[in-house]
Amino acid sequence: MSFTGKYELQHQENFEPFMRALGLPEDQIQKGKDLKSVSEIVQDGKKFTVTVTTGSKVMKNQFTIGEESEIELLNGEKVKAVVQMEGNNKLVTEVKGMKSVTELNGDTITYTMTMGDLTLKRVSKRI
Repeated sequence: MSFTGKYELQHQENFEPFMRALGLPEDQIQKGKDLKSVSEIVQDGKKFTVTVTTGSKVMKNQFTIGEESEIELLNGEKVKAVVQMEGNNKLVTEVKGMKSVTELNGDTITYTMTMGDLTLKRVSKRI
């Protein structure tokens, strides 16, 4: 199953409390919560390029499954992480006490990020 495609954010849960926990300023949280977000994923074997465009902000991460890569977090911080593939439709990584799971089901990508007892869930559909 290939992740390659463009996906538009349909809805998200717990965006504001999760961003506050990450330390984002309130004005950025309020600006970001209602912006349309489009993710473009290009998968070439075990290599991935993920570009997320939210309003005027573009975040681009490149990684190879099972290898350490530098990735940018939602708060702009860059960290080293290893992304693993579970089955053929799930990308999993743990970084700085957060667990991130990106799961592809048909034309829908569900992105779940958990930190302590807070969970951010974002659902995007292929466009």
